[in-house]
Amino acid sequence: MHCLSEIDRNNILELTRQAVTEAVTQKRLLREIPENELFERPSGVFVTIHVDGKLRGCIGVIQPKEPLGESVARCAFSAALEDPRFSPVRPEELPNLEIEVSLLSALERIQPEHVEIGKHGLLVERGFHRGLLLPQVASEHHLGREEFLGETCHKAGLPVDAWKAPDTRIYSFTCEIVAEEKIKKPAP
Repeated sequence: MHCLSEIDRNNILELTRQAVTEAVTQKRLLREIPENELFERPSGVFVTIHVDGKLRGCIGVIQPKEPLGESVARCAFSAALEDPRFSPVRPEELPNLEIEVSLLSALERIQPEHVEIGKHGLLVERGFHRGLLLPQVASEHHLGREEFLGETCHKAGLPVDAWKAPDTRIYSFTCEIVAEEKIKKPAP
């Protein structure tokens, strides 16, 4: 895993916010990625955007094909404007935006009984179907192991019990999560 310093974490959040802002206000991909050793390393990454505590986009890459900085910029752009589950983020939403970036470890095959809630994210594959849920999804939604496996299958467009089938492949990964501190709004 990455074991990021506080400076690295801040740099990732700053890059992600710049990329989201560029996407929302200019409708273009952030082109100038700061020169930084961290941003040059390939890594699987997901960018999650919340506005006023509600999910507004989450897009990522599982297998790194480009440097982290470029992946973050692309995923931020797509999470802000292209997640098919949501309308594009609007400029007036930017002040209430919360960003979370998940850096993924390598995928490893796992048996269902070894899945640890809160530690493992899951990727389920069967035929042309593929679905992924980040580790924080299970914790945030209070899912047990079988529920988490079932929800990952559902995300893949498979029956919820598809994880039991011998031709279903289950992979796990862990994440280092970089998130902005939740801003406490004063009570009126």
